[in-house]
Amino acid sequence: MGDPTDSSQPYPNSGDETPGRQHPADDLADLPKAHLHLHFTGSLDLPTLAELAEAAHDVAAAGLIDDGALAVPATMKGWFRFQRTYDLARRVVCTEAAMRRVVRRAAENDAAEGVRRLELQIDPTSYAQHVGGIIAALEIVLDEAKAATAATGVQVAIIVAASRMRHPMEARTLARLAAKYAGQGPGEVCGFGLSNDEWAGATPEWEGAFRIARAAGLPGVPHGGELRGADHVRQVMAALHPSRIGHGIRTTEDPYLLSELVAAGVGFEVCPTSNVQLGVYPELAAVPLRALVAAGAVVALGADDPLLFHARLNAQYQVARDDMGFTLADLADLAASSIRASFAPDEDKARWLREVANWRNST
Repeated sequence: MGDPTDSSQPYPNSGDETPGRQHPADDLADLPKAHLHLHFTGSLDLPTLAELAEAAHDVAAAGLIDDGALAVPATMKGWFRFQRTYDLARRVVCTEAAMRRVVRRAAENDAAEGVRRLELQIDPTSYAQHVGGIIAALEIVLDEAKAATAATGVQVAIIVAASRMRHPMEARTLARLAAKYAGQGPGEVCGFGLSNDEWAGATPEWEGAFRIARAAGLPGVPHGGELRGADHVRQVMAALHPSRIGHGIRTTEDPYLLSELVAAGVGFEVCPTSNVQLGVYPELAAVPLRALVAAGAVVALGADDPLLFHARLNAQYQVARDDMGFTLADLADLAASSIRASFAPDEDKARWLREVANWRNST
């Protein structure tokens, strides 16, 4: 793959939408969109990782990524290889300055790709030891989200996410913390998630945490339906009552369940590069994004962990265009869908949707 920090780098197997016409990634950088599935440390680009690794004197993290490092099947071994790599990268985010750098760089990178709204996901317990606790960790991120919004023009809100690798009681603590900072605007907590290995724990054990979050007005955005199939999506829906599902792509394996989620207006945060890098699908063209769209689903493309998967947000739109045959009008629909799926204030959504319409009319 090419330089993952270069949003103009053509994605492998790129091609024309119609014979004789090229559509470079610059077209997609002009397309207004929302980015709703991006993890905190995983949002880094390689130069920033190297910068933080040098500051932390961490030689191992500085040499973290090589091409194909995650090209392994989605077995437990494959997942844990991914998780070990993520944990290694996270070691360099070990000061307040480093945490602020992650937020600011995520906003800067997304600004260059036409993003209007970024909902950045973090488990503050992973960074609490460096800054004096989970309250301090979350407040640092929220404060920098406000500053990054003002500096870049990207509206940055935060999703607090519990981890399946920790005890469900810790998730309740995080939900109560998230509730204190709940809101739709920049520098506020806009949702509550559940991330990490889908096979860990029993999904109903996190019902209490999501109930606390909902009572505070925080919509649920748990992961589901990537490493595990449609049956797990059904468990997530029954126990956690989400507004959006992180990934959810394997819901397509059960057409009846898919129709239920579409009717309920549940959003899908789809990350094609992640799906292939973790071995869920053998190639980009096999990711059933079209099946979701054809069913009428609310879809938001996301980059997931661009540091590890070597592809940022616009690369996901390039995949839809070049590997799945989406037209420019289709891409505009996907961008509009991402904005509608966001938890931004209604007046902001309306403004950005007008911008998408203008882009569509100009192509």
